[in-house]
Amino acid sequence: MDNAAYLDVALRLANADLAEVEDLRAALYEEPWWAERTEDRDLLALRPVAEGLRRVLAAAVAADRHGVQAEANALLSAHPLRPQLSSGHDEKQNWHVHVADPGQPPATEVAAAAAWGIAQGIVHYGLERWGRCAAEDCGNFFLDTSTNRAKRFCSARCANRVHVAAFRSRQRD
Repeated sequence: MDNAAYLDVALRLANADLAEVEDLRAALYEEPWWAERTEDRDLLALRPVAEGLRRVLAAAVAADRHGVQAEANALLSAHPLRPQLSSGHDEKQNWHVHVADPGQPPATEVAAAAAWGIAQGIVHYGLERWGRCAAEDCGNFFLDTSTNRAKRFCSARCANRVHVAAFRSRQRD
């Protein structure tokens, strides 16, 4: 994996409900090597990580530099990196670095990956590109990588839902 993938894990974990193990597995859908191994203990271990990620993201949205630094450093301290060089899982894959020993429980790996991903996201993008979905019933966090920095919704689904509701409201009036 690379830093962009770790950042994606951090955002998906922060935005996940995490009420059940299936919610965690759904959040880790792009990482089947973690999702398939998750258990109740991983869910319990990752709930506080998700909360910590939400605190980092809320501070980033508020442009609170000190809050971002304190919360991100707390995550990095609680979930230390154990970098491991990997030559790929088969001969066709490229070299890459895992941020945790792959032999650890999924929660240990995911927590380290998410902490590293959010820290690297802050380093790479600063505080100007983080947002919270403008859909009233959503509130998910997102990273705005658009050219004009005008993203207001976490997904096309939320944007479409809000725009269709506004259109229908105008039509009724």
